[in-house]
Amino acid sequence: MNGLIGLGEPTRSILVLGLAAVIDWLVGDPWSWVHPVQVIGAWIDRYRRWVWSLAAPDRVQRWLGVGLALSMIGGTGALAGAIGSLATKLHPLLGLGVEAVMVAACFAGRSLRDAAADVLEPLAREDLPEARSRLSRYVGRETEHLDRPEILRAVLETVAENAVDGVLGPLFWALVGAGATVIFGWGPGAIAAVALGYKAASTLDSMVGYKDSRHRNLGWFSARLEDHLTWLPCRLTVGSIALLSRKPLQVWGRCRRDGAMDPSPNSGWSECAYAMALGVQLGGENRYRGQVKYKPLLGDPQRPIEPETVRSALGLTRVVFLGWLCGAIGLLALGFLP
Repeated sequence: MNGLIGLGEPTRSILVLGLAAVIDWLVGDPWSWVHPVQVIGAWIDRYRRWVWSLAAPDRVQRWLGVGLALSMIGGTGALAGAIGSLATKLHPLLGLGVEAVMVAACFAGRSLRDAAADVLEPLAREDLPEARSRLSRYVGRETEHLDRPEILRAVLETVAENAVDGVLGPLFWALVGAGATVIFGWGPGAIAAVALGYKAASTLDSMVGYKDSRHRNLGWFSARLEDHLTWLPCRLTVGSIALLSRKPLQVWGRCRRDGAMDPSPNSGWSECAYAMALGVQLGGENRYRGQVKYKPLLGDPQRPIEPETVRSALGLTRVVFLGWLCGAIGLLALGFLP
């Protein structure tokens, strides 16, 4: 038994997941703390610069990209598992706390909420220049000339997309890790290993998963792998939001039709689900480095996007997060998982 002071793995997994959720809600990711994503990102950047210095042929860069993805995801998961296991050997309570902190670092619920509030605050004062400046910290599009409705659309699109990438995707894989711990007897640290492995995949996609000439070969595998790893939690998110909207068939049908037109196999679905549930329209014209790009229109413009719409989207994410978490904890507590 690897459990916490005589308790079985189901109980330990419940405590890790519950404590991680509380830590993210109360603390989030303070700027003064070194975050695992920062460390992962630093190693990715170092590897990326090394590959560029080689000036290798496209085929070689593609294989180096495969090596980058597998080594970063596997290495991150292995290191997280080792840290959790070592901390547990020192003391079970220490192991519980350390693993909960590592899992909490994968959840971006508090960070997403704070980022939205950071932009909405100057917007409430009608300080558009400051709102544009703050928005530029969180989005890749040009913000210099956005008006109030476009700023609100950008914030809502960021909340909708990152609900999967930064909140519910990591939770899904943390729950997979908890299930594997109970079913297959994986030891302490497994929940953090799986969750941080997914976080590494997400970070890889955000850093090298582009189609420009410098990243196309190096990042192709990372981009496709992240798409596959996010596919199921994204569809589960859409299904959950569809049920909460009380018009599940309509929401799901529109996501299949309109969300599928987005170049990303996942972000279009999640944005469409939020748009349909909230009665607003997302997508349209954006500018990136001087170039205009058009995203498919998602949802129906039944009402304008307001700050309260953004807060409602955050509330939807919170309800889905708690629903998944409580459902998994219920299965563990009731003994449906041995």
